[in-house]
Amino acid sequence: MSEGQIAEQVRRRRTFAIISHPDAGKTTLTEKLLLFSGAIHIAGSVKARKATRHATSDWMEIEKQRGISVASSVMQMLYRDCVINLLDTPGHRDFSEDTYRVLTAVDSALMVIDAANGVEPQTRRLIEVCRQRGTPIMTFVNKMDREGKEPLALLDEIEQELGMPCVPMTWPVGQGKAFGGIVDLRKRQMRLFKAGADKRNDQSGAGSDELVMLAQAGTLRQRFGHDYEQAEGHMELLREAAPAFDAAAFVAAHQTPVFFGSGVNNFGVQEVLDALVDLAPPPAARHVTRPDGQTDEIDPAAPGFSGVVFKVQANMDPSHRDRIAFVRVNSGRYGSGMKLRVQRNAKELRPTSVVTFLSQRREAVDEAYAGDIIGFTTHGGVQLGDTITDGDTGSGFGTYTGLPFFAPELFQTVELANPIKSKQLQQGLLQLGEEGAIQVFRPTVGGAMLLGAVGQLQFEVVQHRLKAEYGVDVRLSGSRFHGARWVTCDDDAAMRKFTDEAASKLALDAADTLAYLMTSPYDLRLTQERHPLVVFHPLREHAGLALQQAA
Repeated sequence: MSEGQIAEQVRRRRTFAIISHPDAGKTTLTEKLLLFSGAIHIAGSVKARKATRHATSDWMEIEKQRGISVASSVMQMLYRDCVINLLDTPGHRDFSEDTYRVLTAVDSALMVIDAANGVEPQTRRLIEVCRQRGTPIMTFVNKMDREGKEPLALLDEIEQELGMPCVPMTWPVGQGKAFGGIVDLRKRQMRLFKAGADKRNDQSGAGSDELVMLAQAGTLRQRFGHDYEQAEGHMELLREAAPAFDAAAFVAAHQTPVFFGSGVNNFGVQEVLDALVDLAPPPAARHVTRPDGQTDEIDPAAPGFSGVVFKVQANMDPSHRDRIAFVRVNSGRYGSGMKLRVQRNAKELRPTSVVTFLSQRREAVDEAYAGDIIGFTTHGGVQLGDTITDGDTGSGFGTYTGLPFFAPELFQTVELANPIKSKQLQQGLLQLGEEGAIQVFRPTVGGAMLLGAVGQLQFEVVQHRLKAEYGVDVRLSGSRFHGARWVTCDDDAAMRKFTDEAASKLALDAADTLAYLMTSPYDLRLTQERHPLVVFHPLREHAGLALQQAA
């Protein structure tokens, strides 16, 4: 296939993540985007833990029990000749690592804001990650059918938090019980609000919503009275004060288009879906780090296939005990039966199947292009952050970098309730560690395995999954450690001295990278003073790069 043909396929791709604070309505909006694109015909209920239908994107048993997302999900759909790859992320801060890694695999983000609560703490953290990566952000203000903050106040708050101007693309008329609908500022028409249903009424995506052109302003004023007149005043003010939408500024993450609606009522979703196709950027060039430390830019339309593993998930299908490596395709074309290579160790990868996703539902994939998310069924040998290329690409290609592994601040030791299950425990912790659900540390001088986490809820999820997926009951108890740093050193003698003196505080993680476990910040400072040639890394990928360049 020629570069021109590949470039045309890349142009059709839109790959984005939905981000928000918990309970802002992110998973509900995910469902409705799937519904409006025609990917599903009935939306799952996310209102009650005991509902018989659950969110399509929440597939773990613990997600269904608690009504929250604890793992990111991948969904692919076709809409208006575009291939849309949608990634639903956990909103809870305890699973922020998974969310941060997902954000490295997308080209834009859709931020969901609760109209009553505005920009909340977890949203601020995700905004910061998007800002650091220069990821374009579209904003959806949800729950307009409930009482909330004034739209102008919300815009001001979003601008302050994002550090960039907002450009409203739709505008609400009333809110709460008086919510009358939204004005589409691009099409100069108003979509009148009524409570939605699970099933779409036609194939246009518009359902049976009533649309009224703004040219009929008299009709709208008569119908909605003061609420429409107030909205007219706001829209006039925005025309004077707000900047015009600039596609280049949006792609450069210098402004955010804003939409209003009610996800649970299927309202305002159509405008968001159309904007994702019209405004969101297709895949762009990505950087690799060569073995000599130099960086290079890889064009998405380049003929050679390459991608990066940003997520590994065990037991998506419990009956088969499988492991799926999620790969973001960064360049070229993947074809069925293609020979693949893991750049980290130059080993050939022979996946038993390659699939695309609708959450846990899978379909065999014959081809994929830059921007697509594909899954390799593996039985080991693949880690988070691995660069995958076609089999003909040599080791000089380098590796994609930027996948974050944060140093955990919470630690607990693992004790088996039934010692006979030790083999199952080892297998469970190995797989959960490799997928990034928890960080697993094996002390170098022996002793109980240690679990490291960013948030307390991670421990509860891992304990639940060990029981449900591996049949292992464990007790978790406190640890003396309160932080970790991955260590490297160019001087062999200095490294030996350090490992001899600090042996009781050293452990290997799931990628066999050496880490120093500290009991306090003072402990770390003292150790750094004693061993000035040893480098203590707060991010594992920095340690990996240092080791790669030393090799």
